[in-house]
Amino acid sequence: MSDNPASSKEQYKAPITDWTGVADGVTGRSPLAHVGFDELAQMTPSDAPVQLREYALKGHLTLRCNPEDAAQTAAFEAVTGLALPTAPLSSVASSDTTVRWIAPDEWLISVPASALFSLQQRLQDALTGHCALVDVSSGLTVFELSGERAVDVLKKCVPVDLHQRHFPAGKVVSTGFAKASCTLRRLNDETFELVVRRSFADYIWLWLQDASLEYGLRVEN
Repeated sequence: MSDNPASSKEQYKAPITDWTGVADGVTGRSPLAHVGFDELAQMTPSDAPVQLREYALKGHLTLRCNPEDAAQTAAFEAVTGLALPTAPLSSVASSDTTVRWIAPDEWLISVPASALFSLQQRLQDALTGHCALVDVSSGLTVFELSGERAVDVLKKCVPVDLHQRHFPAGKVVSTGFAKASCTLRRLNDETFELVVRRSFADYIWLWLQDASLEYGLRVEN
């Protein structure tokens, strides 16, 4: 068994965390609540070249619309303050909103959970014509993988060319991850965001521990 607590099965002895408030009258729970990230953050080495953080319980919407419909794209920008990213594999982001191109007529929007209902209502009121807006928050969670060896870890996980020439900051791909899947976005040279299904969260967490073992992994909360 490894001396690195983040790769040890001892993590499962950590107490399950309390339910966490998401929005008014709504509660939720991280799919990795059983892991005890707060405890692991105190145990893993501060100088590890790979860092992992979970952003659980965010709000997520999928939008299907026509990118050539000027009224729809203008309405989206008026509500969010962001231009709908129509270039393949692109994304746009503000301090609290991220919009990822998923397909020619599909986007994944992420916001703080407390802002989700308001954004959904405003978009539904503003968008006209043939379109669809669906709350998919309960099915997803978000990991952030960073550090000087983050690319080396991801090379073991995804069949994607991660060289900055081919995968610059802001690029998004929906890809296989080990035997699961994820939506991968590069935030900067050494930081990546992984949007994964809740049902895959534990498997991907264990896989990332194993893939990071030769470098060292720090869990952040």
